[in-house]
Amino acid sequence: MACIQEQTQLGETNYSNKRNDCENSFSHQSHLTKHEKTSSGRKPYQCAECQDGFTRKYNLTVHERTHTGHKPYQCSECCKSFSTKSNLTLHERTHTGQKPYQCSECCKSFSTKSNLTLHERTHTGQKPYQCSEFYKSFSTKSNLTLHERTHTGQKPYQCSECCKSFTRKSSLTLHEGTHTGQKQYQCSECCKSFSTNSNLTLHEKTHTGQKPYQCSTCQKSFSFRGSLIRHQRTHTEQKPYQCSECCKSFSTKSNLTLHERTHTGQKPYQCSECCKSFSTKSNLTLHERTHTGQKPYQCSTCQKSFRFRGGLIQHQQTHTEQKPYQCSECWKSFSHKSSLTVHERAHTGYKPYQCSECQNSFYYKSSLTQHQRIHTGLKPYQCSECCKSFRTKSNLTSHGRTHTRYKLYQCSECCKSFRQKSNLTVHERTHTGLKPYQCSESQKSFSHKITFTHHEGTHTGKKPD
Repeated sequence: MACIQEQTQLGETNYSNKRNDCENSFSHQSHLTKHEKTSSGRKPYQCAECQDGFTRKYNLTVHERTHTGHKPYQCSECCKSFSTKSNLTLHERTHTGQKPYQCSECCKSFSTKSNLTLHERTHTGQKPYQCSEFYKSFSTKSNLTLHERTHTGQKPYQCSECCKSFTRKSSLTLHEGTHTGQKQYQCSECCKSFSTNSNLTLHEKTHTGQKPYQCSTCQKSFSFRGSLIRHQRTHTEQKPYQCSECCKSFSTKSNLTLHERTHTGQKPYQCSECCKSFSTKSNLTLHERTHTGQKPYQCSTCQKSFRFRGGLIQHQQTHTEQKPYQCSECWKSFSHKSSLTVHERAHTGYKPYQCSECQNSFYYKSSLTQHQRIHTGLKPYQCSECCKSFRTKSNLTSHGRTHTRYKLYQCSECCKSFRQKSNLTVHERTHTGLKPYQCSESQKSFSHKITFTHHEGTHTGKKPD
């Protein structure tokens, strides 16, 4: 390598690196020397601790501080110390608010040049970091590194308590809070605490009502950018998250995660009382109320409380007498969509719940559950007076009246009383002459179902149970 000294018109000496592959010139011999070391790959300064090599003595000095912990640069405001002067300069801007780097497009300012560079990519769309597996591109190297872990499965951050591993350091920090219970960020309005500052910031928007993110299609506004992105997919019908098992697509990653549990059978949320497991945290929360008896949803009209929000909504319709769901066959209306669905089965004859033992089918899941007790012999309802057991709660209630002699249901015609509503209904037919059970063969009608069943046997030859 030859160093050529050239005199300029001002008398200044230029030091040129006259190699075939480099035509750089320098105003000082020392700058040329530094450049030559980086060009040659020579690293003459070596760390005595870890044997790492460096091209400059200053870089070795800074590196050695990682071993000694020496931080010679101290902030005059908060006394925090740093290993390099540049890090101290960046830190001091948090006190002064100085942001010397400004975007030429939108005039937004930044405290570091690197943050400005990242921001400018939002205008240019530049994504210089590309995944070698799927050629997906990213605007930052850190995002590429995180993405590559989805291919390698690498989880470098491990919890010291339970040894659970994570792909991100932030995820580990959040997880560690579940062991310590530490929530250092507190809302000044309601004093609720959070484990991360970002979660506190999101929560504070619920007090201010701030919704800075607006959909350009329908003008609906949102508090969070992620909520806007998810909402916009309802217009575009975009579903970027696909299940690797069945190729079903979803608009959100969380919905994909929930769906994948139908394949894996994973139920990560466990009840601390009875150890029952659930696939979603919300289902666990609902289940835990069966132990605590908590009913957080209260009707403003009659003060009745409910465990589930859906239960409150259905109940409130009993006050308004609103029945928005109508049968297309007979125009009967219902307060709840589920009630309409069950009613429609009377027209279609659809019985979706089938017994695996005898193949009998039922309109309702509860009816199937009760029927299966015939096969298992299970009688979970026990009388507290005589310890007699029953398959259904209604049978236990009816039996309980034999001890109290209480007859709740009274005929409006003859004032005769009955312990069961079904017995009253049958009795009333003696006054009205109603015969609701009709034989499709002989067109003969009957007031009692058991009489009708016996009659059908004369046609089919089948004897009733």
